[in-house]
Formats: sequence, C-alpha cells, structure tokens
Amino acid sequence: MKRKFDTIIFDLGGVLVDWNPRYLYRKIFKTEAEIDWFLENICTPEWNEQQDAGRSFEAATEELVLQYPDHEHAIRAWYGRWDETIQGSIPQTVEILREIKQNNGHRLYALTNWSHETFPWALKNFDFLHWFEGIVVSGEEKTRKPFPEFYQILFDRYQVQPKRTIFIDDNLKNVEAGKMMGMETIHFQSPHALHASLRELGIL
Repeated sequence: MKRKFDTIIFDLGGVLVDWNPRYLYRKIFKTEAEIDWFLENICTPEWNEQQDAGRSFEAATEELVLQYPDHEHAIRAWYGRWDETIQGSIPQTVEILREIKQNNGHRLYALTNWSHETFPWALKNFDFLHWFEGIVVSGEEKTRKPFPEFYQILFDRYQVQPKRTIFIDDNLKNVEAGKMMGMETIHFQSPHALHASLRELGIL
C-alpha cells in the first residue's frame, strides 16, 4: 500500500537557491586550483557550518584572520561580499514548488542550514520563500542538519508527522538523517530528477 503524504519539506541552498562560494572567489583568485586550496584549507565547509549553527560572522572571520593573516582579504570577502556567492534561484525547482503550492494542497516547509545574519537578505530577495507555511533556519535555532534535534524542531513546531512527509535535500548526509527520522526522502540532484521522483510518489 502506498504511503499517503500531506507535507513536503524543502532544503534551500543547492535545491531552490543557487549558492556556491566559487561564484565569489572566481573574482578574487586566478585559477580553480587556488580556489580549491582556499576552500579546502581556510574557509572550509566545517568552518562555514559553525556559522550555520549560530556563530557570528565577526567571530568566525577574526578567528581565521588571526590564523591566516596572509589571506585576510579573501577571508573577509566571504561575509563582506556574501551576496556574490548567490547566483539567484534555481528556476526549474521554483516551478516545481509553484506547481505543488497551486495544485496539490500539501503543507510546504523549508528546513535550511543558513546563518541567521544573512537569511533576512534571502527573504527580501526570493519571493518564493514566502510560499512556505514555515521555515526553520539553523542559525536561529543554534543547531543544524544532520542533527536529529533540528528536524525535530520543525516536527514539533508545525505538528508534522514524519511518516506522512517527503524531505528533499542535496546533501546526502542530511537525506540519510531525514530517513532515520522516518520521512520519505529525495536526494536532490537536478530539477528534472526531482520532478520524476515526485511524480512516482504521486505528488505531481
């Protein structure tokens, strides 16, 4: 018997929002190899995750500048020019969201690893963020995916039943954690593949 779903939870960055620090650092460094080294050794994903979990930009930046003074300009650019890390929306996924919103009657939420300092910018710049019934932002909650308590915040706040929920994320660790929480999950890889998966599940 097919599961019945009444709720869909979207990740934002990499699914609906085209965020990539390379968009910024291609303006600062001359080669992809230089960017690779910088993102693997200085402004690393692990460092960025701490801001997603609530650490201030100022504290994060000053810590790295002390450690790597020769890279001060590039380090300060991460937050000083943060809006240049976003290319815009991912239009085909936004259209999928629009179709669900207009035609399906499913409850729509977002669960995002995003700093509380930059999320207000996103709310001003992306109208589709206002289509959700609720958005849970890691920087505001001081925890993040893939930690179970972060998913639980959304479940509790909006009375969401995991077994009746589909969760979409581009990060496999987050997808696996969502599955452990009892949700049907989709590992986002492209809008086309997402549309096919949602069609198979009877959503589109």
